[in-house]
Amino acid sequence: MQKQDKDFLNRIAAGHKVGAGDTLPTSYRSELMRLMVVFADSELAGAAGFCPFINRGPGLRERIVAAKIVTEKYVHAEMALKLLEPFGVNPTLYVRSHPWDSRLDRNVDLGTRRIGGDKRLNVFHYPLEGWEDAVAFNMLMGMATAIQLGEMENASYQPLADVIAQILPREREHGALGETGVRQAIERSSSKASAQAAVDYWLPRVAATFGRVDSEHASIYVQYGLRQRTSADMLADWKAQTTAAIKRLGLRSA
Repeated sequence: MQKQDKDFLNRIAAGHKVGAGDTLPTSYRSELMRLMVVFADSELAGAAGFCPFINRGPGLRERIVAAKIVTEKYVHAEMALKLLEPFGVNPTLYVRSHPWDSRLDRNVDLGTRRIGGDKRLNVFHYPLEGWEDAVAFNMLMGMATAIQLGEMENASYQPLADVIAQILPREREHGALGETGVRQAIERSSSKASAQAAVDYWLPRVAATFGRVDSEHASIYVQYGLRQRTSADMLADWKAQTTAAIKRLGLRSA
């Protein structure tokens, strides 16, 4: 590691914030871009995948909520892509660069293995299947997203931290809206079977979004001040939150 890189890391460790006009070490720039691209791609893919379910909501209120979530995800993607403009990304061209609504077979299980194409989290490669499935996914993934973004609220790159501060309250609300949607679905059907099947399907796939506990990227993010905690710590937090939510719904955790 070169001396200027060591000096940069020392400043980060001391709480120094990096501005948009600052010179960034190559490795820091690379990890920062990767983090922002994964978020932008996941928001684009998540919105595109949920969009068809707006008209499958059982009532007008549910459709309004679904439309709100889709709209906010597109807004968040736009904010992330604006952050990437100084790094040479053209948002208009970028949005057209991948088929964001593409999905794999429902029975595929990628685990933490990455595949080619865009950089969305693996969970956004799986298709939704019905309204109950969609709201259960929103509950579990909404909680995961809130935890993962919460790690960036005090990121060393100040422009990213500022954007996350705006996004985070809405992403937290998505998880809460998902839980409400699951509860209402159970009440409408007078059965927990569909909701339980959805929870069973999505729990391991959402858990995989936290990556491997020994992930090199995760440790580098902490080193660079882009996240504050390890993947293992974030995963444990998510498991505690989802276990509590699932219990409130009268369902079983895996």
